Amino acid sequence: MHVIDLTYPIGPGMSCYPGTPSPQSSVLCSIEEQGYNERQLSFSSHTGTHVDLPLHMLSGGISLDAFLPEQFMGPAAVIDLSDFSGTVIPLDRLLRFGQLVAQCEFVLINSGWGRYWGSDTYLSGYPVLCEAAADWFAGFRLKGLGIDMVSFDHADSSGYPVHRRFLESGLLLFENLCGLERLPEGIFRFIALPLKLQGAEASPVRAIALTDAG
Repeated sequence: MHVIDLTYPIGPGMSCYPGTPSPQSSVLCSIEEQGYNERQLSFSSHTGTHVDLPLHMLSGGISLDAFLPEQFMGPAAVIDLSDFSGTVIPLDRLLRFGQLVAQCEFVLINSGWGRYWGSDTYLSGYPVLCEAAADWFAGFRLKGLGIDMVSFDHADSSGYPVHRRFLESGLLLFENLCGLERLPEGIFRFIALPLKLQGAEASPVRAIALTDAG
């Protein structure tokens, strides 16, 4: 079994959604003074590779507390759209993947946008699904979707329609995944466990793929 890490490290200077503060880390204790190292961490629940939950966009939506660990793992497949050059992904670019999607609990979309991670380019101009494509995905029996971009909607979106369509369906939304180009064709196992935060609308995750071959 081969493990592929799909998670960006959290640290100062990393790419963050416009308006989201950069993570901070400060020394609480050191080996020299207290005999051990300990740090205080400060970061948004939407920092780095993370999962959005219904409470993120829906008043009275379900928070992290309601989700069991097994809801963050299952069979998955990657859809390669890295050759797409537009800003809105149309439904007709996805229909040929229908049979593959039907076999999965998670779908990861490789747009190729991860190549801009760490630059200003990463934070705008990325492609998003059209609303018809969001409806199409929501019609499958999926647990969640993942992307290699900072958001499922454009940063200047009014109403965040793609987020809302998926979250209203109870789907988990994974943003800022990395290394999707390394995933194999066909089905593999996806695991992206969040921190166990009370009342959370989102959480950083450690996302990995388990494949049969290295």
